[in-house]
Amino acid sequence: QVQLVESGGGLAQAGGSLRLSCVASGRTFRNYAMGWFRQAPRKEREFVAAISWSGSSTYYADSVKGRFTISRDNAKNTVSLQMNSLKPEDTAVYYCAATRNPGSTWRYDYNFWGQGTQVTVSS
Repeated sequence: QVQLVESGGGLAQAGGSLRLSCVASGRTFRNYAMGWFRQAPRKEREFVAAISWSGSSTYYADSVKGRFTISRDNAKNTVSLQMNSLKPEDTAVYYCAATRNPGSTWRYDYNFWGQGTQVTVSS
């Protein structure tokens, strides 16, 4: 069992930056690949980024490639999402999630989810 708690959301202007963090409970964090998803109002939850168990492999949606960076610190049971050059279309609730399937972009591969953190980008 893994419990996830996100933080770091808020309001940013277009072109600005935010850093999201997700802290995991339990000693099995390093056994899971991690991902970030987001869901805007009236839209499906979509994949944003993922990282392997060791952190050596990362994966990104085309819409965020070159702007967002996912990282993890297994000693601190955390996964982070650095978001730069933010756009109004990045506005959404962001969720971190854990999976046994590294690199998956399919939400149903993820077994554990945080409660989400709101990111709002103004133009």
